[in-house]
Amino acid sequence: MTNFIPLVFDALAEMAAHKLRTLLTLLGMIFGVGAVIAMLNIGEGAEQQALKMIDSMGLRNLIVEAKPFSGDELRDIREESLGLTLADVYAAQATLPFVEGFSAERHVKTQSVYSDNYSADLSVLGVSASHFSLSNMKIEYGRELTDEDDKNVAQVAVLGSGAAQSLFPEGQAVGQFVKVNHLWVEVVGVLNNPFLAKDEFQGVKIGGDGEKVFVPLSTSLKKLNAPSLASELDLIKLKIKQDVDPLVASKAVVQLFKLRHGEADDYSLIVPAALLAQQKQTQQIFNIVMACVAGISLLVGGIGIMNIMLANVLERTKEIGLLRAVGATQQNIKMQFIAESFTISVLGGLLGIAFGLILSEIIGFYSGWAVTWSITAIVLSLTICMAVGIGFGVYPAIKASQLNPIDALHSD
Repeated sequence: MTNFIPLVFDALAEMAAHKLRTLLTLLGMIFGVGAVIAMLNIGEGAEQQALKMIDSMGLRNLIVEAKPFSGDELRDIREESLGLTLADVYAAQATLPFVEGFSAERHVKTQSVYSDNYSADLSVLGVSASHFSLSNMKIEYGRELTDEDDKNVAQVAVLGSGAAQSLFPEGQAVGQFVKVNHLWVEVVGVLNNPFLAKDEFQGVKIGGDGEKVFVPLSTSLKKLNAPSLASELDLIKLKIKQDVDPLVASKAVVQLFKLRHGEADDYSLIVPAALLAQQKQTQQIFNIVMACVAGISLLVGGIGIMNIMLANVLERTKEIGLLRAVGATQQNIKMQFIAESFTISVLGGLLGIAFGLILSEIIGFYSGWAVTWSITAIVLSLTICMAVGIGFGVYPAIKASQLNPIDALHSD
């Protein structure tokens, strides 16, 4: 290593003496590594965002969601099924041993939501007390809704962060009052604001909790009117025990709801674990494709390095002959040329990494995609660049070391 470092500096001096040729050689490595780094950063960001989205749905949950109908279609459906109800929840708890918890949700049809001085276009949900824990929602100020609130049909509410800002832009929302349609409710808590880049994952609507008002489920059922023929609930989350496969559990849930709803197709079942598996499979395919692109890019870059090193051998034949004449061994010549190819590839890799990081930030900024720096991709790219530099520099180095010193000195 001590002897190798001076050779690297000599290689840098040689590269500086032929700037244009060096730049053209580096471009293949820079663009290849840069493109791979950018795409892997975007892929890593997409994976992290997917995990955050799945976390908001609850990985151990099964989600039963009422399908929207209107007019005659809704009336026909109601002849066979009442839609999602609390009775469905209690039946699932009683007959499915793998269900260890649930939450229920009802969308309230709102005409107006306002505080004393401000109004806002917000969604209002009636939810059970367990809704926040099953949806991984965190309280920023105040408290969550409780079972006691639901039992007492309490006129209280928890606001999303955006809703609190819209209704109370000048101060603390907790302890203030909000009017939902005709009903005044006291704000007892405000949610924090988990940022999600998208409001949809694998076709499933998620997020948007910042612009919602949450009231106890019983309060929404008994004090806020529902549209005619609307189902009692709009969404049910069933929490599955840790040792049970959600995909297996989902089949039992489907059978139960088929029996209870008279074969009416008025609900859909969402399995977050299946969505995550699908996302991982897609990401794996993406990574394989990018690995192939990276391999081709680095192969082209390596061929460029080998080409320039062979040209160097021809240009520096007299220099090689002189070095041999003054006592340089074949090993010395070989190490000198390997050091040059190694230096070119590492420099190209470093510039490519910088280019890739800048490119990924630009793409993320203009596209709105999530970008996360992948340390693994950076280290792996640099390591492969080093290997390419050494691997593609070996043949030119051997060719240079095997030149006959006398012939080399007499060459034109």
